[in-house]
Amino acid sequence: MAEPYDVSSPPSGHPALAATDAGAVHVETSTKRVRAMLAGHVVADSAQPLLVWERPHHPAYYFPRQDVRTELIGPAERTEHRAGLGEAHLHTLKLGEREAPEGVITYPDSPIERLRDHVRFRWKAVDSWFEEDEEIYVHPRDPYTRIDILVSSRHVRAAIGGVMIAESHQPRLLFETNVPTRCYLPKIDVRMDLLEPSETRTRCPYKGTAEYYSARIGDTLHPDVAWSYRTPFPESQKIAGLIAFHDEKADLIVDDVRH
Repeated sequence: MAEPYDVSSPPSGHPALAATDAGAVHVETSTKRVRAMLAGHVVADSAQPLLVWERPHHPAYYFPRQDVRTELIGPAERTEHRAGLGEAHLHTLKLGEREAPEGVITYPDSPIERLRDHVRFRWKAVDSWFEEDEEIYVHPRDPYTRIDILVSSRHVRAAIGGVMIAESHQPRLLFETNVPTRCYLPKIDVRMDLLEPSETRTRCPYKGTAEYYSARIGDTLHPDVAWSYRTPFPESQKIAGLIAFHDEKADLIVDDVRH
């Protein structure tokens, strides 16, 4: 379960989302050094990878062929058509005993000329990804995405099953590009006695790993109604240890206005 994205109306300042929403493929050159690693070995290392938005939400990295250990990539095993990209050639990535079937994608005859000599690794085909010397998770960070976390005095209430489970005048509001605003509340303002830790975990490339809570109201368990980032990434430290409730699973009221 991940925090929902709403791309029904791409922001005008985001050409990548506007392009993919219209069915096109948006391509940019990144200035970050990007590395992909498998079994402790670098399989791709480039200071000029492409960022390619094949569809909305987030981009994928494409490496120039000369920056890839192509000897680890087998011949194409099959092809499939991808709208706007052409025929995708699917290859197996193999290093020692490690193997990722169809873990590599190339477009040697793509209508987008820039992609013809580039290689894409499926995210999970390798063990780890680095932008410069910092490991990244889930997917590449979108250069058009911004996160602002602001201290607020808004009156925030959350109810589940008709029971008030949180009330705060000191939330921190997280504004993320093209994502609904989230209210993070101090635990002292939350009925933690009604929350039970869940086994659910999700990862965000901008915030880190979220731990989820279910609410037990009477004899009813409401699964995964809230989440918290115990140790968020440095840029999101302001929400460390705070609790956020799903607007879709809780009745959230901010300054007497229902979300």
